[in-house]
Amino acid sequence: MAAGLGSRFGGVKQLARVGPNDEAFLDFSIKDAQAAGFGDTVLIVRSDIEADVREQIEAQHGSLPVHYVRQDDLGPSREKPWGTLHAVLSAASVIDRPFAVINADDYYGPSSFQLAAELLAESAQGKSGNVAFQLGRTVPPSGSVTRAVTEVADGKLTAIVETDGCEKVADGSLSAGGVTVPSDTPVSMNLWCFDHSVMADFQERWEVFLAENADQPKSEAQLPTVVGELMDDGRLVVDVVASSEQWIGITNPEDFELAKAALAHR
Repeated sequence: MAAGLGSRFGGVKQLARVGPNDEAFLDFSIKDAQAAGFGDTVLIVRSDIEADVREQIEAQHGSLPVHYVRQDDLGPSREKPWGTLHAVLSAASVIDRPFAVINADDYYGPSSFQLAAELLAESAQGKSGNVAFQLGRTVPPSGSVTRAVTEVADGKLTAIVETDGCEKVADGSLSAGGVTVPSDTPVSMNLWCFDHSVMADFQERWEVFLAENADQPKSEAQLPTVVGELMDDGRLVVDVVASSEQWIGITNPEDFELAKAALAHR
């Protein structure tokens, strides 16, 4: 998913050159996914950045076959994208097999894609997966971020809550929403694994959302929210596996140099 606005970063995060050879985050993900056995690459973009994304992909991957999908083509038209559920639905016409979803502006690490490939091998109608990360490996050295904190029982996702105020505090502990939590608390960073049959459920939820929010200029249909609703309805089971990778991203401008340093030898 590469159609976000990057409002807090102040630019197009998905094209920020964070690697030693001018790689963007999505370039690392594409290479790691291929190494794990993934096939087709689908990039969900906005019309106004499509040409720049294409240029980056050609520079880093040559003639790699890529499906480009414009999220804004799905509509309805508005300045702010409609969210991650809408993004995935915009790619429905080119997805006909089990698939993984990732953010284009996150670094997940090679082993995370290996785990995703294993989850996809077990996917089926009503059965999906999530590669979760340790909260302590996803928060910056300073400042707070929002994370999708998960609850897991017997390897199954039981709840997922968008939690503000996830941060490291002065005494070295970790806080989530003002509550001290263990550093290995699992969080979702939008590395999902689905059978393509889930698109019918996503379409149904999108239509309900749009009917209720068509006049709200900033409302977003978010993938974790809809996954939670489908779980509550007994229509989806989510297997969770834990990644030990260090997540890397850039939420704010000051994160850019930190990301470059972390990926300097990648």
